[in-house]
Amino acid sequence: QVQLVESGGGLVQAGGSLRLSCVASGRTFSNYAMGWFRQAPGKEREFVAAISWIGGTTYYGDSVKGRFTISRDNAKNTLYLQMNSLKPEDAAVYYCAAHNKGRPYYTNEGAYDYWGQGTQVTVSS
Repeated sequence: QVQLVESGGGLVQAGGSLRLSCVASGRTFSNYAMGWFRQAPGKEREFVAAISWIGGTTYYGDSVKGRFTISRDNAKNTLYLQMNSLKPEDAAVYYCAAHNKGRPYYTNEGAYDYWGQGTQVTVSS
């Protein structure tokens, strides 16, 4: 089992920045590729970003490309999501997720085996 705990959410004005963190425990963190997803009220869960096992490959959803950066520190068992130029439409609960399947990233939430409880991001206009 892998336990994932997100933090760093909060209220920010449009144009501002936040950095989310996701701390993993239970298994060797570097064995898992990681992803961030988000879900706004009344909407389906949306892929945000993904990163491979040692961080050599990253992939972003079109809506966040150029504004968000995913990274990881395997020595600290921590995944990050730096969010810049935030927009009201970025408001959602953000989840980190882990998988150890063959590809370095997946955009399909069904490919991920472990999920955190989520952290709320609110963006005021």
